[in-house]
Amino acid sequence: MKQLLEFLGFLAVVQGVAGLLHEFTDWHWGLVQRIGFLDGYEVYASVALLALGAALFSAAASRTSG
Repeated sequence: MKQLLEFLGFLAVVQGVAGLLHEFTDWHWGLVQRIGFLDGYEVYASVALLALGAALFSAAASRTSG
């Protein structure tokens, strides 16, 4: 379970960073800008993904490995 939380946290952080890079550098990569109902809210969604990733990492850290 710990490894699953870490993997999901990693994916959330990567997508959040990719979304912010897309907004500020026009680098076309990531999933946030491809979701239609997020038009105009990509920055907020990317920041939310970064926060979700941090929460998943902290949840994984609170789990015991055994």
